[in-house]
Amino acid sequence: MGNLFNAIPTDLSEEVFESIITSQSIRVERIVSKGHETPENSWYDQDEHEWVCILQGRGTLEFADGSTKTLNVGDYVNIPAHVKHRVSATSVDPITIWLAIFYR
Repeated sequence: MGNLFNAIPTDLSEEVFESIITSQSIRVERIVSKGHETPENSWYDQDEHEWVCILQGRGTLEFADGSTKTLNVGDYVNIPAHVKHRVSATSVDPITIWLAIFYR
């Protein structure tokens, strides 16, 4: 048993990626961000689909086609495999807690 809001690291100088469940077909992660963003001109181009939800805070996703999506608490988005995207902003106070599900 666990709680997605417990055991938040105190050192958030780097974004924190924590696996919760991993199998051959699915991976579930908690991601903790504090003002982090993907480096400029860097893109995620993943072999897996990604469903991501904001549990706390706020995050903005930018896509290679120029579109953006700002997610607030409870918002989620499904990103198909190989859709290039990056995180362009996350909130600092409160910190951003994401739940990400990667699947094939």
